[in-house]
Amino acid sequence: MTRHLRIPVADTVLDAEDTGGPGRPVIYLNGAYAGRRHWRPVTAELGTEFRHITYDARARGKSERSEDYSFEAMLTDIDAVLEATGVERPLLVGWSYGATLAAYWAERNPGRAAGVVCVDGAMPFGLTGEEGRERIRKTFHGMRWLLPLVRPLGLAAKMTAAQHADVNIDVNEKGAAIAPVLERVTCPLRFVLATGGNLGGGEEEMEAGRASLEPVLAQNPNLAVSAKVPSNHSQILRRDFRAIADAVREVAGADARRNPSGR
Repeated sequence: MTRHLRIPVADTVLDAEDTGGPGRPVIYLNGAYAGRRHWRPVTAELGTEFRHITYDARARGKSERSEDYSFEAMLTDIDAVLEATGVERPLLVGWSYGATLAAYWAERNPGRAAGVVCVDGAMPFGLTGEEGRERIRKTFHGMRWLLPLVRPLGLAAKMTAAQHADVNIDVNEKGAAIAPVLERVTCPLRFVLATGGNLGGGEEEMEAGRASLEPVLAQNPNLAVSAKVPSNHSQILRRDFRAIADAVREVAGADARRNPSGR
C-alpha cells in the first residue's frame, strides 16, 4: 500500500510517496523545478516489480520552501528520504537536474547505489563563467511572469525568478565538472538520451551536450547509453517512458548479476 510521507530535513519538509512492497527500491529524482507527478508513466510501466519512491524537492510540488536550494542541499535530501523509507541500496533514476544529482550521489556513495539511470542529464556540459551566468539570469528574468502560471502544472518551483536562475547556474557548474565524477562511478549507469532542443537550449547546443558523453563512456565500462529516443528533453518522461523503464530493468539486471545476494 502506498504511504504518503512528510519528511523533515534542515529547515523544510519534503512531501513523498512510497509504494512499498517487496520489489527492488527505486528513488526518482526530478527535473530542476518539476514535481514528482512527471514520473507516473514510468512507474506505471514498471508496475509492482519495483518499489517506487518519489518526492517533491524543496519548494517544488507539495514540499515546503527553504533558505537553501543548493545542489549540495539536494544531495543531503536524498539521504533524508532514504532514511525515512528505510532503503539502503536504491536504484536511482534522475531526469535532467535529477540525473546530475543521481550521478554525484552514486559517486560519493560507492557500494550504496544499486545502479543509476540518467534521463537526458548528467552530461559533461554546461553554461559557466560570467557570460553563462548572465545568460541564465536573463532567461529567467524574461520568464518571471510565466513561472507562477506553470507552477500548478509542476513545471516551476515556489521560488522567485532569481532563485530559479541560481539553481540553474549551480547545476550548470556541476554538469560542466561531472566528467571525472562519471569516470569514478562503480555501479551500472545507463543513459536515456533525448533529441532536439529545449527551453533555454537550442538543438545544436543540446546535441553538443549529449556528444560530450563519448569520452567518458570510453573511460568507464560501467557506463553505457541504453537508448536515444525521438522525444525532446521536456517530453521524454511522457513520450518515451517505455525506454526509461527498459533502462531501469537493464540496470537492475546488471546489478543482480554483479550482486546475486542483493547486497
